[in-house]
Amino acid sequence: MSNRTILIVDDDQKIRTLLKTYLEKNQYEVLLAHDGASFLAEFERNRDSISLCILDVMLPDTEGFALCQSVRRRSDVPVIMLTASAEETDRIVGLELGADDYIGKPFNPRELLARIKAIHRRAGHERGQTPRYFRFNGFVLDILERSLIDPDGVSSALSGMDFQLLKLLVEHPGEVLDRSRLAEVTRGRDLGPLDRSLDVQVSRLRQRLQDDGKQPALIKTVRGSGYVFSTTVSTGHAL
Repeated sequence: MSNRTILIVDDDQKIRTLLKTYLEKNQYEVLLAHDGASFLAEFERNRDSISLCILDVMLPDTEGFALCQSVRRRSDVPVIMLTASAEETDRIVGLELGADDYIGKPFNPRELLARIKAIHRRAGHERGQTPRYFRFNGFVLDILERSLIDPDGVSSALSGMDFQLLKLLVEHPGEVLDRSRLAEVTRGRDLGPLDRSLDVQVSRLRQRLQDDGKQPALIKTVRGSGYVFSTTVSTGHAL
């Protein structure tokens, strides 16, 4: 997959034009959509070449949240949400639905570009990682396919940030990983003092791992520090 094709949906023509001009100057190919229907049509036509989607939350015919869900049912392509709302709830909802990052309006195009580059950089590094499989508590994380195989043998795709978080945890079992390091790996930046998105992400991952949120046995909270993956992990190149 190319790391240079971005599909953007926003009902504001000025924003679409601004982003297309700015990103093309930085050697990206840009596809544009003005509403949910045109976005889904573009996504289906170009699914194999799109490396990242940028979704506005508020659209005339739907919400960006619904589009994010639709993308996640079809692909693990990274997603950045654009929101004009100052409410943290909007950001949390986007992350819960599988978005990889979010940015508030108005935004600096340079910051958006930095986020795009960080996501592409992380995604580009995944293919070269060895070993391929990490096994723990009956689960298997497949690094190449970015998927999680549960104890019943059922495989499911992981969103970008969920994959990055679980990958970091299984690579460092028994090691306390502080919040700033987790944020840097999953988001490419530090968390603000009131930003609870990492905690939401950990909670979602615990559910995927059937880890009791009240008394977790796998991803344990280290108060005042971060989290620790408290189990034995084995690795291999074949299932």
